[in-house]
Amino acid sequence: MSRVTIYTTKTCPYCKMAKELLTQKGIDFEERILEFGSEELTELVKKTHHRTVPQIFFGEEFIGGYDDLQKYLTTKEFIEK
Repeated sequence: MSRVTIYTTKTCPYCKMAKELLTQKGIDFEERILEFGSEELTELVKKTHHRTVPQIFFGEEFIGGYDDLQKYLTTKEFIEK
């Protein structure tokens, strides 16, 4: 499986739920905690065109946020990996 990276903030409830879901599914991930207004967050928004967190990547593939993660984990493509 591709390396999973999740970009979060310390206070985001959806970030916490996404991390819990990944853990429940037995998926290892790297968490990168961002600060609001940071240059790293600004660059991430430019790359993904999404202004909210979490932002979740499987390898280089941008999955989206928590709701997108839930959908992705039920797709045929993910299940077959």
